[in-house]
Amino acid sequence: MTVTAPTAYSVPFRLDRSRGPRVVRLVNDGSETVSSLRVTLLGSGLLVPVSTGTLAPGQSLALSVIGPELVASSIAVVRWFRPSREEYLWRFSF
Repeated sequence: MTVTAPTAYSVPFRLDRSRGPRVVRLVNDGSETVSSLRVTLLGSGLLVPVSTGTLAPGQSLALSVIGPELVASSIAVVRWFRPSREEYLWRFSF
C-alpha cells in the first residue's frame, strides 16, 4: 500500500509593511477566499483582536499595532479556514 503525502499548501498571505511601524497590511495573495480570519497578538503590545468573515484574493486587512519592544517581545498569530474548512495558523513577528 502506497501512502501519498498531501500537497504542500503555501501561506496565502503577504505582509505589506510600507505604512509601518504601527500599521501592517495583511494581503491575501492566494487563489482562494479564506474565511473566519482572526489575528491576535501574543506578548507585549496592543492589537485590537481583528476578525473578518472572509478575505478574497487581492483583498487586505489593516492591522494597527502599538507597544514597546514589539520586535523582541511579540508575535501575531493569524488563524483562517480554507474553503475545504481546514483550519490553518501562521505567525509573524515585527
